[in-house]
Amino acid sequence: MVKGLCRLACVLLLLPLAFSLPPASGETAQARPNIVFVLVDDLEAGVLRNFPNISKQLVRQGASFERFFVTNSWCCPSRTSILRSQYVHSHGVLTNTAPEGGFDRFYANGLERSTVGTWMQSAGYRTALMGKFLNHYPGTSTEATHVPPGWNEWDVPVKNLYEEYGYTLNENGKLADYGWSERDYLSDVLAGKARTFMTASKDPFFLYLAPIAPHNPSNPAVRHANAFSGVRAPRPKSFNQEDVKDEPRWLRNLPTIKQKGIDRIDERYRDRMRAMLGADDLVGSVVETLRQAGKLDNTYIFFASDNGFHLGTHRIKQGKTTPFEEAIRVPLVVRGPGIAPGSTVNDMTATVDLAPTFAELGGAAVPPFVEGRSLVPLLNGRKPTHWRKNVLVEFNRPLNKASAKQTPVPAYQALRTEDYTYVRYETGETQLYDLAADPHQLHNIAATADPALLLRLQSRLLMMRTCSAANCREADTRS
Repeated sequence: MVKGLCRLACVLLLLPLAFSLPPASGETAQARPNIVFVLVDDLEAGVLRNFPNISKQLVRQGASFERFFVTNSWCCPSRTSILRSQYVHSHGVLTNTAPEGGFDRFYANGLERSTVGTWMQSAGYRTALMGKFLNHYPGTSTEATHVPPGWNEWDVPVKNLYEEYGYTLNENGKLADYGWSERDYLSDVLAGKARTFMTASKDPFFLYLAPIAPHNPSNPAVRHANAFSGVRAPRPKSFNQEDVKDEPRWLRNLPTIKQKGIDRIDERYRDRMRAMLGADDLVGSVVETLRQAGKLDNTYIFFASDNGFHLGTHRIKQGKTTPFEEAIRVPLVVRGPGIAPGSTVNDMTATVDLAPTFAELGGAAVPPFVEGRSLVPLLNGRKPTHWRKNVLVEFNRPLNKASAKQTPVPAYQALRTEDYTYVRYETGETQLYDLAADPHQLHNIAATADPALLLRLQSRLLMMRTCSAANCREADTRS
């Protein structure tokens, strides 16, 4: 009787989000699917074909989301949105560094007490987080041995994480130092730990696997050091944008990139692709481990990035934090039970949708503060009647001077709709791009657009930037 009441409570919590029901009472915990979430760092959209395991094992065997967006094109705010299914103005982790961002802000706001990890663990899942957690973890708020609630297995770097060598891992509350030998390469170490976790788990498991690649300095495994020789960075029409006279001042102030800078962009692109081959091997290891353990057919594998990356586009030699497609649109590929191999999803989706999706797949209850939508209907080839038409992207300038030097972009709020990108900066400047006529975002038409269109977009942006909890799922459908 008690179990039945608990199940009813979970169902009632899930109904406002249009979630499907948890497993029926006759199903066992073991019948629920396993979930693996691979989150890479700073990977732009459109490059997955370069990686054999990702392209063969995920793209060809799963669904690719063509319009998947971040809530913020910087690591820590974006990852907090993933963990909590909240837009940045709701969770309050505004930047990568203290005092207004980073792990310290996440911890001080009490956000670790309710994340996708705690939800899945409460639903009976064995949970693990391996790899990058949040920027500047463990920060000044906790010891290096601190393990947040919600995770049965915890293997997270606390020092030198971006090097992929010479780092320290917090392994379930104990610190372990890794060196500079080939066997210490972080992506490979994570692959081994993931293999052990998946093989040993008898309960359904949720594995959040976060390799560092291709984040700078983009160190590859020794075996990949000579890959992609001679390859150039992509040259879309936005590369080294020539005409910026109608753009905001921050972009007008960027000079065109000279040949020496372009050569360095090509070098950086090769480094990033080489580093990603380690993450690709990790994906291959995950798939093969699941296959050998007889668990592959009952496992969903999600692959995504926390934000995109500029490599010469819009005059930006490298970086993120902008409202342009190169920074805010990222890959999402999902394979698993019932997903049509090689399929494509063109509906508007966002990183706030990931945690609710994991929850529905696992029959977990979610708290009322959740602002995203479950992607399960889209994975099943169905589109709900009322689906998202708006995605909100927010960026805040860091107070930390060293962090502020990383980006020339002023604070802004941006609305990405099915047809437009509309941006309002704290400087009072605006951008508007008609994505059908100008997919590369080369012509800012904010000064010449129909005033009625601008008013509608301003209204939609206002609703999104002031929304909270369930009413975000009302605001995101407004047209």
